[in-house]
Amino acid sequence: MPKLVRFGISLEKELLAKFDKHISKKKYQNRSEAIRDLIREEIVKTEWLKDKEVAGTITLVYDHHKRELINKLTDIQHDFHELIISTQHIHLDHDNCLEIIAVKSKPKEAQKLADTLKSIKGVKHETLSMSSTGKEII
Repeated sequence: MPKLVRFGISLEKELLAKFDKHISKKKYQNRSEAIRDLIREEIVKTEWLKDKEVAGTITLVYDHHKRELINKLTDIQHDFHELIISTQHIHLDHDNCLEIIAVKSKPKEAQKLADTLKSIKGVKHETLSMSSTGKEII
């Protein structure tokens, strides 16, 4: 386990009260864990900005009745096969599917794949969720 270091922090009383409400809603055990998560979140953002290798997910919702849509999505994924770690296909209802695509790549490549998939007619919604390979995070 990494060595822990204690340090002090000064905050306005009102800001601390808002932070305490936030950590209570998020079910943190204590302020330290909440602050650690905030720091980790900033480190992940930095990884994405510095064009380091990252991991993430692309989530698509689409109408599976749209002609040729599934073939187009599959063709695009094959064009970007070196980025894609895994995919999961979920039937939401009779008309809609959810696809989750796990990627590991440079941020610009992941964004390019997400944008390419989003631009296909029949895709109703797309999100790219940023995460980390974990190499830079303790």
